[in-house]
Amino acid sequence: MTPQDSVTLDYRVLGCALEVHKALGPGLLESAYKECLYYKLIKSGFLVEKEKPMPLIFEEVKLECGYRIDLLIENKLVLELKAVEALNDIHLAQILTYMRLGNFNLGLLINFNVRILKNGIKRVIL
Repeated sequence: MTPQDSVTLDYRVLGCALEVHKALGPGLLESAYKECLYYKLIKSGFLVEKEKPMPLIFEEVKLECGYRIDLLIENKLVLELKAVEALNDIHLAQILTYMRLGNFNLGLLINFNVRILKNGIKRVIL
């Protein structure tokens, strides 16, 4: 086992997010952070899906793309990115919905619009 294997996936992904935040700081649009973090994660060797469609089924209605996950890492970790004044309950509900629909157990809700990124991170486990 390599030293990198001993570090959890979410910890390694957060390292990339911290690098992006350190370089860009707060105040940009969510889309800018998403593109930069996507680039950084790919460059770091992660398998990343951007804007992953999530189907929604209700009775006989099936929407092929009811929702989109911002970033899905290694088909295990859901990243929901924000650039808002403060995270609130609706943001948590959003990532929980994505996790339930996709049967994922681990998610990170990250708000880049904070002075210190650790204050904008919420780890979510189902």
